[in-house]
Amino acid sequence: MSQDEPVQILLVDDQPGKLLSYEAMLADLDATLIRASSASEALEQLLRTDIAVVLIDVCMPELDGFELAAMIRGHPRYRNTAIILVSAVLVNDVHRLKGYHAGAMDYVGVPVVPEILRAKVAVFADLYRKSRRLERMNEELERRVEERTAALRASDRRKDEFLAILAHELRNPLAPMLNSIHLLRACAEPTQRARAVEVIDRQLGHLIRLVDDLLDVSRITTGKLELRTESVKIVEALEYAVERVQPEIEHRGQQLSVAVEGDALVVDGDATRLTQIFSNLLQNASKFTERGGKIAVRAERSEGDVLVSVRDTGVGIAPEMLESIYELFSQGDRSLERHQGGLGIGLTIVKRLVELHGGSVVARSDGLGAGSEFAVSLPIPAEIAAAECSAASEAPLPSPQRILLADDNRDSLESLALLLELQGNTVRTAVDGVHAVAEAEAFRPDVVLLDVGMPNMNGYDACRRIRAEEWGRNMLLLALTGWGQEGDRARSHAAGFDQHFVKPIDPKALIAYLGRHAAKRDELRSRRAD
Repeated sequence: MSQDEPVQILLVDDQPGKLLSYEAMLADLDATLIRASSASEALEQLLRTDIAVVLIDVCMPELDGFELAAMIRGHPRYRNTAIILVSAVLVNDVHRLKGYHAGAMDYVGVPVVPEILRAKVAVFADLYRKSRRLERMNEELERRVEERTAALRASDRRKDEFLAILAHELRNPLAPMLNSIHLLRACAEPTQRARAVEVIDRQLGHLIRLVDDLLDVSRITTGKLELRTESVKIVEALEYAVERVQPEIEHRGQQLSVAVEGDALVVDGDATRLTQIFSNLLQNASKFTERGGKIAVRAERSEGDVLVSVRDTGVGIAPEMLESIYELFSQGDRSLERHQGGLGIGLTIVKRLVELHGGSVVARSDGLGAGSEFAVSLPIPAEIAAAECSAASEAPLPSPQRILLADDNRDSLESLALLLELQGNTVRTAVDGVHAVAEAEAFRPDVVLLDVGMPNMNGYDACRRIRAEEWGRNMLLLALTGWGQEGDRARSHAAGFDQHFVKPIDPKALIAYLGRHAAKRDELRSRRAD
């Protein structure tokens, strides 16, 4: 019998011997058997417990079986409870009809045949389980329908809000353009006419950008946007993006700094679209940063990717908006947004274009008023990575490292530990977060690899504990997890991890990453020694 739904069976009889015999007959059923020696005691049990089947002796003092059955059936909670009457007198059609009118579902005569009683009770118990399972399924279905309905209503509301914003943004440039046209017709003074033409030109450019954004969203969402791929230097794409947005930044009196790790950062992509990605992020940063605020752009190599981050000191992003900020028709409750205008689809375009390039974008913010950062990760072409690996193989090998590896999967733990030891590293292991923190304090490793989903203390908490200690602030902490969404990477970053690796880890990529870290460490130590 299924065990997914607990079943209670109530046995009601004023004779203890019969109750014992019923219990013996029904002992093999997967159910809890509850005794009641009177009708009043049975009613008390019914009020306290959900009962699936009630077995009632017809001949009892106080209330007989027919009266008790009628009282049970009259209670709304027990309208569907199975009631079986046991009668020692001859059971004929009159008795059966009286029992059915009282609410009974079946009759058992005395002497009771154990197999028959057990079969009847088992059928009703199974029906109870199935009905409860159907009730749960129905509740779950209703919940899903309600959630889906709420999501559709929210989507419709966002679309309505977007259309209202679109109408507002399209009308905004028309008013100064119309005024300037009237001014051109009515005024002959050259300076005034030149100013009117300038206004028309600026507002027309704004309209063109709005329409271009709408067309881009349409092409992306319908899969009709094609990339013209070529080898693109990141520094050049950033230069064009800064050139496009510089006037807006200067107009708001904001400070822009750009740091690029040399001019050797190259990706395969569409130069125009890459410029669009970075200019949209810069426009977004400028829009939500107060006058005189700061915007910082940084491009660097990160493992096998180029990482470009745009950080601002603006209004920030509420934690609940970090996941939905890229959704079409979704806008954060950001105080400068409506003041600055815009359709709120720039980040949607950024995310889709980055994904078309095989990359990812992550938004980070400590909350409203704390500024924000958008980090775009783009893959380095395979041939460039291969050439770098070939060159690296000719360079001196970095010195071995002290590595702590923590994972509750022992097979994964032991195999990865052995692999790292074969590279000449000294490796220690831990099987949970608590052990990992203690081992890190005792071992003082150069590198700590923590599985996120460990018992006793998860990887995030273990990372925070290690980072909180003076001896753990400069350790390289790497997160190992099967979760690879943007929110998961952001959570790892917030916990203090330096890097987020998604399982299964490519051993070559991990060893190469650790080798680069060791090389940087050795170089730093060499400089200090000099």
